[in-house]
Formats: sequence, C-alpha cells, structure tokens
Amino acid sequence: MNAKVWLVGAGPGDPELLTLKAVRALREAAVVLIDDLVNDAVLAHCPGARIIAVGKRGGCRSTPQAFIHRLMLRYARQGKCVVRLKGGDPCIFGRGGEEAQWMRERGVEVELVNGITAGLAGATQCDIPLTLRGVARGVTLVTAHTQDDSQLNWQALAQGGTTLVIYMGVAKLGEIRDQLLAGGMAADTPVAMIENASLPEQRECRSDLRGMGEDACAFGLKSPAILVIGAVAAVAEEQKIAACSSSYSTCADFMQELPQAAIF
Repeated sequence: MNAKVWLVGAGPGDPELLTLKAVRALREAAVVLIDDLVNDAVLAHCPGARIIAVGKRGGCRSTPQAFIHRLMLRYARQGKCVVRLKGGDPCIFGRGGEEAQWMRERGVEVELVNGITAGLAGATQCDIPLTLRGVARGVTLVTAHTQDDSQLNWQALAQGGTTLVIYMGVAKLGEIRDQLLAGGMAADTPVAMIENASLPEQRECRSDLRGMGEDACAFGLKSPAILVIGAVAAVAEEQKIAACSSSYSTCADFMQELPQAAIF
C-alpha cells in the first residue's frame, strides 16, 4: 500500500460544517492526529481510529512541529490511513502547506481537504458579509502572530480598501489599532470581535478601531477569536435598524400589501 496522509480541515468548531470529503477521510482513518481547537464531536466519524493529540496553543506548551512530521511519516510508512485533523482550513494559518511539502519530499502522497475557516464562519454567524457590492470588494486574511515576529505592511492593509480578518490578534489589539491608525485607517472604522466562532458559546463584541481595545477588555474577550475590521462589520446592525424603522409594523401588514398573484 502506498504511503498517504490526509490533511483535513475540521472547520471552526461546529461539527455540522464538516465537508463530506472530510467525513469520508475520517471514516477511513486508522490514525488521527488532532489539533486542540477541533471539536471532539468530529471524532464520532472515526470511532475505530487511534487518536493522538498534537495541539498547538499560544502561550501553552505545544507539540513540536518536527515531532508531528515524524509521527505522520511513521504511520504512513506502516501503510495506515493517516489523517492530520486541523481546526479551520489546513492551508489558512494551519501549516498545511509546509506539512504537505515535508511529506512529499519523503515520497508520501498527500491529499488536502478544505475546511471552513473561522474568519468566514464567525462573520457569517454574526450576519457580516465579508464582501459586499458598494461596501467591500475584497477580503484580506492576516495573522497577528508570525513565526519570526516580522511586521505586516500595516499601511497597505489600512489603505487597501478590503475587509480585514485578523487571526490570533487578541493579545495584540493595542498594536493592531495603533498600526492601522498610523497607516491611515479611520478611527471610526467598524470592528467586530468574534470569540469561539460557530460554537454554541460564540460571543461577539462590536466596536470601532479607536475603542476596540477598551471594549474588548470590558467584554472579557479571549482566544480563540477573530477580528473583522471594515465597513461590513456595521452592516448587520444597520439592517436591524432599517428593519425596525420599516413602514410595515408586522409581516402580516407587508403581506396584505402584496398582490395576490405574488403570494405562493
């Protein structure tokens, strides 16, 4: 049997957001190497597999990446179906690219299975469209935490005109605010801070660029959380206000105004 590893995205937390392909890979798995942020409910799809926790969390003791590589290689060369199960999408801040390269250099076949990333799921759960005609024609995903502590081009991000989705930024809210303000972003730019995206315990805090640090502190924002920065972060609230101010006081009033032919 040829050695093979599946790099599978488990999505942001809600087990119903798994893809059918991810479920198929898990059902075939003999060994599953699982990240900390993967919902345990996902493991219902691989009841017979050996589960090995290889999590990485900021500020906590983490499994060395080199050790994870060797584990995958060992089991794959034994002819076992190996799934490396990651929160979100394996290729969006999930080291999927480097793991795939390392395995392929050693003759191991790799198949990547996308998962819904937390930035998308969290925004959707809060009725925030990351792109919207006339408001935001693009979205930029960035991480506030880099391996070599290098700086992002904050000026380009501030003036790019896209919605910013920032991962791993809770500990750097002050720096993010200061850098974007210095880069020319307006102080009243809407911000949504979303904790535990897609899970029952999801929470959101709405603010603006100027006040997001203080508001997050008062809210008690904790990781894992994503930041959505841009005009779209205010869209849901504006729609709620518009709905409340509609001339139709109830749905029944609106239906009475429709032509009968339009009612199915």
